Amino acid sequence: QVQLVESGGGLVQAGGSLRLSCAASRVGVVDSAMAWYRQAPGKQRDLVATITSGGSTNYANSVKGRFAISRDSNKNRVYLQMNALKPEDTAVYYCNAQTYNYWGQGTQVTVSS
Repeated sequence: QVQLVESGGGLVQAGGSLRLSCAASRVGVVDSAMAWYRQAPGKQRDLVATITSGGSTNYANSVKGRFAISRDSNKNRVYLQMNALKPEDTAVYYCNAQTYNYWGQGTQVTVSS
């Protein structure tokens, strides 16, 4: 069973930045299509960003221009760089290996106003 472990969440003021990291327990998983989702309290889990095996990226309109997804195959990690954070970005952020439907346990991001 492959594990995805997120880290890097925390409490930040509006306008600040965080970088989330997702580490996979098996080599090669992060080279497949990967995604970040988020779920705010009482809301559904929403897609935030994706990166294909070829490196193409896509973003939800709400984060476009502020967030960036990337991978480091050597470190077996996927990242989500989050800049200009807003209170509405507050959520639990989940890493997802789309091809295999693997999920991490989530990391909390809280943005204060």
